[in-house]
Amino acid sequence: MFTRLAQIFSALILTGGLLAPSSADAVRIKDIGVIEGVRENQLIGYGLVVGLDSTGDRVIGGQFTIQAMMSMLNKMGVNLVIDPIQLLTRNIASVMVTAKLPPFSKPGMTLDAVVSSMANAKSLQGGTLLLTPLKAANQQVFAVAQGPVSIGGFLGGTGGAGGATVAKNHQAAGVVPGGAIIEKELPVNIDSWETVSVLLRQPDFTTAIRTAEAIESAFGKGSALAVNAGSVKATIPQAFQGRVVEYIASIEGLDVTVDSVAKVVVNERTGTVVLGEHVRISTCAISHGNLTISVKNTLNVSQPPAPLIGSSAGQTTVTPDVQTEIKEQESRLMVVDETVTLGEVVRALNAVGVTPRDLVAILSALRSAGALQANLEII
Repeated sequence: MFTRLAQIFSALILTGGLLAPSSADAVRIKDIGVIEGVRENQLIGYGLVVGLDSTGDRVIGGQFTIQAMMSMLNKMGVNLVIDPIQLLTRNIASVMVTAKLPPFSKPGMTLDAVVSSMANAKSLQGGTLLLTPLKAANQQVFAVAQGPVSIGGFLGGTGGAGGATVAKNHQAAGVVPGGAIIEKELPVNIDSWETVSVLLRQPDFTTAIRTAEAIESAFGKGSALAVNAGSVKATIPQAFQGRVVEYIASIEGLDVTVDSVAKVVVNERTGTVVLGEHVRISTCAISHGNLTISVKNTLNVSQPPAPLIGSSAGQTTVTPDVQTEIKEQESRLMVVDETVTLGEVVRALNAVGVTPRDLVAILSALRSAGALQANLEII
């Protein structure tokens, strides 16, 4: 019997039954990491939105809108002989335009441009963004944006001095779908790469080692190395020289079991509590009580009797009757046994019989007492 158990135990070790993670929890490398050098780039520009229905910038606070409009008209050969203030008819608004330049984008491709009001425009509904250069951090123009602004809401009202106005969604920002045209390519020459680095979105030493092992199991021993907790470097095999795209696609499709630290995330404003998989509680005793204060206000009406002949009538009075009651709910000291699974943690906390908002105080106290085996993060 002992020999049979030893054989089973040895077989489990050789096949990874005790040490290897379950494949049911595995995720693809492309879901937990990105390839170094393949990234988006932020673009930004300053522009004008015209064609608004008297919902644009006002004179007070919109001085730079006037300057931008005069500069635009001068470039078009329009010489102004009137007061520039008269140009601001609230049909124009100054905006900041932003976009994301994806990797491997080519000139002629289009992007969505996000338009946001800079001054005191009431709404950008019905406006059109004029030609706006979009620059990167190096001040080079990579795209130009122009087109009608879509805000996805409405602004309605009856008008007039006594009219009512109803607004839905945010009116001071919108999107120009496909309104940005790429004019310059940001080159990414991956054909000359000899190595590929995978950057983990959540750095972890165990996950990095498992990622390197997954790549080695597919492409041979020594083909990958965990540089640190957030980076894994893989050497491109000779068979994939000149076919880097295929090699990256093969790496991204490999399965890896992600490991993470035990963490409890608490949002005190909403009472939200999220517990990670590895959260554990040591044996402890918990007592939690609430103090309830109830104030009841009753208005009593005192009605005088009917007046007699020759006498003045009495007055009806209202007398408030305020009753205050202070009650402390009964609390018990409960012993919580040591937990080994997340389900047992949830059952142990539910046994205390408190609301999610009360769990914030309990988890903080457990962390201070050293009974919560996890990092407590309050947001």
